[in-house]
Amino acid sequence: MMTAKQTIEAGKAILGIEFGSTRIKAVLIDEANRPIAQGAFEWENQLVDGLWTYSIELIWKGLQDCYANLRQDVRRQYDCEIESLAAIGFSAMMHGYMAFNAQQEILVPFRTWRNTNTGKAAAQLSELFHYNIPLRWSISHLYECILEDNDHVKDIRYLTTLAGYVHWQLTGQFVLGVGDASGMIPVDPATKDYDAVMVRKFDELIAPKGYPWTLSDILPKVLVAGEQAGVLTAEGVKCLDLSGHLKAGIPVCPPEGDAGTGMVATNAVKQRTGNVSAGTSSFSMIVLEKPLSRPYDVIDMVTTPDGSLVAMVHCNNCTSDINAWVGLFKEYQQLLGVPVDMNELYGKLFNKAIEGDADCGGLISYNYVSGEPVTGLSEGRPLFVRSAYDKFSLANFMRAHLYGAIAVLKFGNDILFKDEQVKVDRITGHGGYFKTAGVGQKMLAAALNSPISVMETAGEGGAWGIALLAGYMANKQGQTLADYLEQLVFAGNTGTSIAPTAEDVAGFDRYIENYKACLPIEQAAVTSKS
Repeated sequence: MMTAKQTIEAGKAILGIEFGSTRIKAVLIDEANRPIAQGAFEWENQLVDGLWTYSIELIWKGLQDCYANLRQDVRRQYDCEIESLAAIGFSAMMHGYMAFNAQQEILVPFRTWRNTNTGKAAAQLSELFHYNIPLRWSISHLYECILEDNDHVKDIRYLTTLAGYVHWQLTGQFVLGVGDASGMIPVDPATKDYDAVMVRKFDELIAPKGYPWTLSDILPKVLVAGEQAGVLTAEGVKCLDLSGHLKAGIPVCPPEGDAGTGMVATNAVKQRTGNVSAGTSSFSMIVLEKPLSRPYDVIDMVTTPDGSLVAMVHCNNCTSDINAWVGLFKEYQQLLGVPVDMNELYGKLFNKAIEGDADCGGLISYNYVSGEPVTGLSEGRPLFVRSAYDKFSLANFMRAHLYGAIAVLKFGNDILFKDEQVKVDRITGHGGYFKTAGVGQKMLAAALNSPISVMETAGEGGAWGIALLAGYMANKQGQTLADYLEQLVFAGNTGTSIAPTAEDVAGFDRYIENYKACLPIEQAAVTSKS
């Protein structure tokens, strides 16, 4: 086995880059799929004219700075330069709306998954398709623009996601991985392509508008994991590596969404496995043995990167409100003149939550920084709610916020496990919510009444996941993606598991009953504050 330096110098390292909600991250892996270098760029979405967006300029600056930070890490650790790679993969947060004209110019600012302005379109399409079409899906955004008679719609020639856009510009290939594609418009697991009946229904629906395109004209070609999706072009190199060291011609795997890379990073692409990603947003992904009995408006049907059917419960909000409160404690600590170590601060506050009552002493947290479709909120108003008789302590306060971060996630999963009797052998957690060992696991186990595993590699996240998909493309030898991950990447490792206690499950159930009963308070906050 070559050393990390030898792997890099031989051009055998593999690169994965993921555009997350708050960070663009690059992970370089070796031939044994181990991370050997990293780079990152911090960014935030902006609310512009009432819509959440990232500018095109920031997308490219972020990518270039992230890659430059990776190069710096490689030079610092190994005193060498990245000249070539065995493969590259790009991924990003799913859904949203990126529409371009024939000159590949964006027609309106990028609309992210976080926007909830598509209610009318999503409702009409769900009825038309007899299939749950979420607010954040690309088809909802497109149809909302049509309903509003937006002038730009007639000029659309390309419609894609953020991952698809970056891949397209770097390779010249207008394609999308099947998992990411399934968040644009439903995918048929049998054909692993856009559902032909729904595409036809949509085209018939908008035919009276007389647009010079059909849906098939403007959507990316769908590819599955393991297929090659082009190579890094000379023009693409200039958009990625401003130093000019990287060479063109590197194979690139299909671009994927963050849900798909999360499944890969937690070895959860096989039926009866699942994962929960909990960071800025949260979502659970359960790989199904069979379709659900009917559509549910809180459960989205998407696919794994190799096209298997997945039940997804997606929540717009998760840890952002916790971060805001921890920031307040940071300010207080600074006011006292005490040096602040944020990792220590998070660790102490999260561990304090374990000492709290199982039902948080009656305290409730609504973490709605933005709207939350699962509970019918079009906008967000973070709220902390208590009565004068509740047990107001630091432990209960922190536990209420940790519960609140995953409360909405429980709504949809209760349908899967209780109503649909879905069976799952393993659920793996990853994301910032699980960074403090044992705490997030304990809370999620109580919420889902299921053992939760966390792997040491879970902190590597989606950038590692897309690097693994690039590695699968380059190195598979007739194996399925599930077998490749099981045999070569994880080698049977299922992580450390925490099972729920009866007391914690009952406590979370009481918390949820209070949470549901007080939802009108959150609704009133949304409607009364402009």
